[in-house]
Parts: sequence; structure tokens; C-alpha cells
Amino acid sequence: MADEEPKPLAYVPEIILKKRKSNEEWAIRRKQQLEQRVRKSKEDNSFFKRPEQFIREFRDKELDLVQMKHRGKRRRPELESKLLFVMRIQGKNDMHPKTRKILYSLRLRRRFNGVFVKANERILEMLQKVEPFVTYGYPNLKSVNDLIYKKGLAKINKQRVPLTDNNIIEQAMGQHGILCIEDIVNEIANVGPHFKEINSFLCPFTLNKPEKALQGKKRRFEDGGDAGNRQHHINELISKMN
Repeated sequence: MADEEPKPLAYVPEIILKKRKSNEEWAIRRKQQLEQRVRKSKEDNSFFKRPEQFIREFRDKELDLVQMKHRGKRRRPELESKLLFVMRIQGKNDMHPKTRKILYSLRLRRRFNGVFVKANERILEMLQKVEPFVTYGYPNLKSVNDLIYKKGLAKINKQRVPLTDNNIIEQAMGQHGILCIEDIVNEIANVGPHFKEINSFLCPFTLNKPEKALQGKKRRFEDGGDAGNRQHHINELISKMN
């Protein structure tokens, strides 16, 4: 019996082969996208808020408002210095919108933001109202110096610029007699006549997250917590977070 002749392979045009390959690659990408979407959906479901959680958050915020009003009526301590350093130590959980408004007016928009403020009755009243969310005290010259030199940023043309060039300082603040970074330190530490302009020139300080300096407690510092007036102990906290 004669051997059968092999049948020639079916010719497949190159364009069809390319299209098959393209379809296979698309199918693989589509599968990966679907898997990623399912995985993301599962992650989102883990953060889904139940109705009772909304109710609990609403009650916590209303409680914060009531407590804020009571704190505002407390007797305010006597001022020991004209300068305060205020730092936000809590996030936005349990925070009433009025509390957030006060923090924003102090330029404390994020956790571990810190600012210098001129100590007066109005500032003390604001700090008492938001006391569980901030800590504050009287910074010494070393703390002021270290903060400005290490964390100092200026707001120039809506951009944050490091205080590394005295020419930048002279151009922005020369009209007030502030020519270098040492002048800024002295003006802040002594609460000079141009304190307001210098403070507006400086961005809020962003401090490092402390490892053990803060315990996350909203109780007052004098009662074993983190919040409220630390007086001169604020300098220890600044050194740990700077």
C-alpha cells in the first residue's frame, strides 16, 4: 500500500494570527482587571459603615459639642508667657464640625501640625474648647530655634519653600526689618511687633510621629493624658518630635 501524501498545513494569514494574539492579551488583561476589581471590592466592604456606626459617630460628635461648651466656661489659667506653641494630637474621629472649624482657624489641619500663637484670653478660650485634640505650652528659645531651623517652611507664591536662603527672607519680609532666619527666631521668641506677619509667612510645622511620647489619650496632661496645657513640658515633647 502506497504511503499517503502528507496534507499541507492550512494557511493562516498573518493578520489573523496577530488578531488572535491581541485577543488573547486582551482576555488576560481583562481577567486581571476583574480580579483586581473583586479584590478592591472586598477591601472596600471591610470599611463599610453599618447604620449603628453612623449613629455612634453622630452621638460622639454631639457629645464633643456639649463638652466643648462646658470646657469653654472653665476658669482659664494665668499666662506665664506671651508665646505658646500649639500642636494637634488627634484626628477627626468624634470631632464636631465646630471643633474642626476652630482647629482650622488655628491652621491645625492635620495631626502633628504645630503653630506658634500669641497668648491671650481669646486664644486660651479657643484652646480650652478644642482641648482633647491639642496640646500646648510655653516654648523656650532653644525649641523655637530648633523648630524654625529644622522644620521651617515659608509660604511664597502659594508654595512651601524651605528657609535655606536669607535672600528669600529678605525679599519677602525685608519691609519689616526681617533679613535672615535669625531675625525670624528672635521675632517669634520675643513676640515682637511683626509677630503676626512672620507667623503668617511661616507654614504650620509638620512634626514627626512620636514613638512613645504620646499615648493617644484625650485626658488632660495634668491628669495623666496627652491633651491640654503642658506649660514648660512642651519643650520635651518638641525635642522628641522635631
